[in-house]
Amino acid sequence: MFGTESSLSMFLNTLTPKFYVALTGTSSLISGLILIFEWWYFRKYGTSFIEQVSVSHLRPLLGGVDNSSPTNSNSSNGDTDSNRQSVSECKVWRNPLNLFRGAEYNRYTWVTGREPLTYYDMNLSAQDHQTFFTCDSDHLRPADAIMQKAWRERNPQARISAAHESLELEDCATASILLAEEEATTIVEAEKLFKQALKTGEGCYRRSQQLQHHGAQYEAQHRRDTNVLVYIKRRLAMCSRKLGRTREAVKMLRDLMKEFPLLSMFNIHENLLESLLELQNYADVQAVLAKYDDISLPKSATICYTAALLKARAVSDKFSPEAASRRGLSTAEMNAVEAIHRAVEFNPHVPKYLLEMKSLILPPEHILKRGDSEAIAYAFFHLQHWKRVEGALNLLHCTWEGTFRMIPYPLEKGHLFYPYPICTETADRELLPMFHEVSVYPKKELPFFILFTAGLCSFTAMLALLTHQFPELMGVFAKAFLSTLFAPLNFIMEKVESILPSSLWHQLTRI
Repeated sequence: MFGTESSLSMFLNTLTPKFYVALTGTSSLISGLILIFEWWYFRKYGTSFIEQVSVSHLRPLLGGVDNSSPTNSNSSNGDTDSNRQSVSECKVWRNPLNLFRGAEYNRYTWVTGREPLTYYDMNLSAQDHQTFFTCDSDHLRPADAIMQKAWRERNPQARISAAHESLELEDCATASILLAEEEATTIVEAEKLFKQALKTGEGCYRRSQQLQHHGAQYEAQHRRDTNVLVYIKRRLAMCSRKLGRTREAVKMLRDLMKEFPLLSMFNIHENLLESLLELQNYADVQAVLAKYDDISLPKSATICYTAALLKARAVSDKFSPEAASRRGLSTAEMNAVEAIHRAVEFNPHVPKYLLEMKSLILPPEHILKRGDSEAIAYAFFHLQHWKRVEGALNLLHCTWEGTFRMIPYPLEKGHLFYPYPICTETADRELLPMFHEVSVYPKKELPFFILFTAGLCSFTAMLALLTHQFPELMGVFAKAFLSTLFAPLNFIMEKVESILPSSLWHQLTRI
């Protein structure tokens, strides 16, 4: 034992400062090369090489099974690539379920003192109103001429005063619409004004329908009257839904879609889906999805997440992560997981609101598809439907993050949909109020091994620099460190020597 200690001490005393410089320099060089290789591999493939080797080769040897490996989706990519649309990245859409300014948004402001709508959002609404509710022939009718100026007015009180002035001249559907949206303080008052607008709007629609082929001016007027009538009927259906008359709302929405089948750009089917989910009429929900969840039609969070909810409903009540990891996923569970992955890839911001990891706010009047604004608008109305299905939120919680392991790297490539737009965060900041923290697209985090290698490289580089500058001092530290490191071994050796006979220990040391 004493011979071992003396030889170790002699070895440490013979080491020169040059040895420590060479040792730390070589270690720094090797760890730097490993770091460069790991970073290059991560940038190209989106994962750590060391981590991949440990998962693919070492885990099976130790008896583990990796159930989270992404599936091969080359067959689906071939179909979706040909159908990807060259759409505008930051196209803003009218929120199909937007609230009433007077009865809902203004009440929020009265209670909290906060403005739920941004100027940018309200300016977009003003542009929509001018597009849908006005035409070039409005100057021929005094009431419509007043309303044409009212829709351009920025001051809410000035708009309301202009609407009253228009109604004093004659019954004007658009004037009643403005008062129902902005002056009415309850849904009951708004519904009363919309019924008044419906009576006037239907008369204007019938008259313009008979004259629409008499010239471009009459055709534009008929198009305006059609937009007005559709808007009124839709808002009346939404009033019925908010007042608890859901079956009546479903009938009104179905009739509206049958009467105007070509106006699919208004997304009336999203109002219908929400009302049917409230009635728990899942068979009719599936029928509506079968019509609108088509590969040639633009998707939305409502379409994707409702499809995922229906598939999750079939398995969520009996789903258990522990049981699934032991026996694997069944066909129905796999279909539900794939539907959730599809929905999350389309809009990755929704799960945090459904799982209540992030606070909801009032939805804006306009949304950006695949953005945080759309996620808020969807979760605001559909969270209750997910809670109603037993185990659905648990299944979502267990599986939604796996989506980001399936998407090819870099993240902008996409998987089932066209690449995720990079400008959504900027547009959402314009649509959402300042007090809301805008959700951003989840980024892949650096693997542990890259961080570990970077730390190791930095540490060894620092040691190499210190050893080069202060070789004698670092030599003293190195000897002290090695002595401390071997102290437990020396202690164990002393205990073993005290237990074993000296003759036996002498023979073992000779071996």
